[in-house]
Amino acid sequence: MTFTPGNGPVQISAEQIQARVLEIAQQLEAEYTGKEPHFICVLNGAFPFFSDLVRAVRLPITVDFMQISSYGNAKQSSGEVRLVKDLSIPLSGRHVVLVEDIVDTGITMQYLLHYLEGRGPASLKVAALLSKPSRRKAEVPVDYLGFTIPDAFVYGYGLDRSQFDRNLPFITSQE
Repeated sequence: MTFTPGNGPVQISAEQIQARVLEIAQQLEAEYTGKEPHFICVLNGAFPFFSDLVRAVRLPITVDFMQISSYGNAKQSSGEVRLVKDLSIPLSGRHVVLVEDIVDTGITMQYLLHYLEGRGPASLKVAALLSKPSRRKAEVPVDYLGFTIPDAFVYGYGLDRSQFDRNLPFITSQE
């Protein structure tokens, strides 16, 4: 297979993403000064955003990873959420920042928030790179947001196109 990095127009450039990541990191630093927040990456799509974000935050933090499936190889959520990989660090009494690539219908985020709230964190906030509010089926909070986008299939910077193109440094869409 030949590598062809995306076939659509760049929607959000690598430079725009990095600038916004730094702004979100500053917001997190302001809110969590004097605390030791626990960052959770939702695999697989959030890993580039998560990696850039936690390296930009200048606070003592801990990290963990969880994996949820609601898409499989499809371009739209099945509406059924399945826990694939659970956390390895207890959340009780911790200030938790859940880091996600995109909040689309809100169904997956609603599931995650309910699941994590059951573990007794002191606080639970959401950082998402992208949000598609026009597709919401469940209203969920996004406390730290990178970009609001229209209803289009996007990929790159962690978001995939049938498991490919996660390594693109920008966000693009199919034409």
